[in-house]
Amino acid sequence: WSYFFSSLTQSGYFSSMFSGCWKESSMNVIELEIPDQNIDIEALQVAFGSLYRDDVLIKPSRVVALLAAACMLQLDGLILQCGETMKETINAKTVCSYYNSAGMYGLDSVKKKCLEWLLNNLMTHQSVELFKELSINLMKQLISSSNLFVMQVEMDVYTALKKWMFLQLVPSWNGSLKQLLTEADAWFAKRRKDFEGDIAFLESEQGHVFLPVFTHLRLQYIISDLASARIVERDSLIPSEWLSSVYKQQWFAMLRAEQDSDIGPQEINKEELEANSMRCGRKLAKDGDYCWRWTGFNFGFDLLVTYTNRYIIFKRNTLNQPCCGSVSLQPRRNIAFRLRLASFDSSGKIICSRTTGYRILTLEKDQEEVVMNLDSRLLIFPLYICCNFLYTSPEKKGDT
Repeated sequence: WSYFFSSLTQSGYFSSMFSGCWKESSMNVIELEIPDQNIDIEALQVAFGSLYRDDVLIKPSRVVALLAAACMLQLDGLILQCGETMKETINAKTVCSYYNSAGMYGLDSVKKKCLEWLLNNLMTHQSVELFKELSINLMKQLISSSNLFVMQVEMDVYTALKKWMFLQLVPSWNGSLKQLLTEADAWFAKRRKDFEGDIAFLESEQGHVFLPVFTHLRLQYIISDLASARIVERDSLIPSEWLSSVYKQQWFAMLRAEQDSDIGPQEINKEELEANSMRCGRKLAKDGDYCWRWTGFNFGFDLLVTYTNRYIIFKRNTLNQPCCGSVSLQPRRNIAFRLRLASFDSSGKIICSRTTGYRILTLEKDQEEVVMNLDSRLLIFPLYICCNFLYTSPEKKGDT
């Protein structure tokens, strides 16, 4: 009995029960009330078994139930072990349940790991089931973050949100990822016909709940591309007042760049960059030579990005432009940027990564600059590249 008693008192739950003036301290039989629906008999058996052995084999499919039991019984060692198991087994099927459980049971380090996984994988490895599971509050965190790994441009964030919102509204839909956008567009087109007056879907009763997520879209980088702007207008998801405000903001930014000699950011303002930078990315499927530009009007700064011989190079391109107003001919232009690279394993876990940190680059006309030199250890393909850009100086108060 003494061995059994000493084992039980390893649990903070039983220790306080037996050591105080609680009625259970003098009872031969104790009935436990289980208030947590996550706890089942199997989880309790494993939790009690952990009192008599140092290591417990934890299956990922059982870890949430076991964590719940460990928290109820106040078994600190088992709680820690559950947390480590969760960190090691985050993937598309587990990340949302792990995130929610970590919040419920106070495992901040697990919650942080889940958020990092989602920021890296939401756009790079899209999944119908993952879109269905993501809550409004969690999606809001992801969309607002400067660390979201975006593929290819900001318009793709809008498209992902459209697909996600459709699945939240029609969770029974069971098609493939390739079919999802077409189905979502068709569904929202039918809703538009039902509306009276000129209201956007997010202003409707069905759409209103999603407003807090869509407010975090960086619309200024979506309407800078004509095809994207036309899709946004056609969809009529976003309130017209939002778009009018952004059109005005971008028009003044263009006038400043064109007529007020705005040469771009002069100093690194991390808060400004994180909140307002353009997010874009690229997947390099295999090693080779690549050269691309991210679409959209970037205030006369035509940036060419080249990957060759383990170098990533930025070039300010002023030659061979389609029209005279599409490029700035100022002798020098600045851009603020942060470049990140990552490779992932099959579960979405980062194998290796590298970042330039936030930098300001000054380029003369047609000048190119090496922004990253990779060693062979980082060349695990496919290689994902994500960049944050700010092309113009922060707007001064009173400018518009």
